[in-house]
Amino acid sequence: MKRLAVLALAATLALPAFAALKPGAKAPQFTAPAFLAGKAFSFDLAAALKKGPVVVYFFPAAFTPGCNVEAATFSQAIDKFKAQGASVIGVTAGNTERLAEFSKDTEKCAGKFPVAADDGAKIAKTYDATMMLKPDLASRTSYVIAQDGSIAFVHDAMSPNLHVKETLAAVTALKAKKRR
Repeated sequence: MKRLAVLALAATLALPAFAALKPGAKAPQFTAPAFLAGKAFSFDLAAALKKGPVVVYFFPAAFTPGCNVEAATFSQAIDKFKAQGASVIGVTAGNTERLAEFSKDTEKCAGKFPVAADDGAKIAKTYDATMMLKPDLASRTSYVIAQDGSIAFVHDAMSPNLHVKETLAAVTALKAKKRR
């Protein structure tokens, strides 16, 4: 019985808050300290949007199993995002002191896209992308932000398995819509 209670509590702690930002809403603008292939820089969402749509994916913490899978999957698909004119950035409040290392890890980001530090989950909170019972950590929530700064797509699931597939499909649809 104790084991079931512990498992139920663990599952509850991992629950994401429901993403309140819906397609059509304006994405909150932000700048954050970030790393690309181990090199520090300041990421500015407004500047990134001038080049095309941006996938902003929030993840709980660097060097954790689900986050490792998600980063590796984004890394493997980055050329497909670039072919659609989109850029990708991961944002986390967890293990931010290790983001430089995470950004260049050959099995994770592999230096192919930046990751940004979100100390205190301040950015995640503006996107309603925090864990319900751990609001100091981001939930696993991915946003596709159109070049005009509006939310085009949201995928909110703690499993890392579909974030890349779903956001890539949304970016592809966004590009197709723009051509019409």
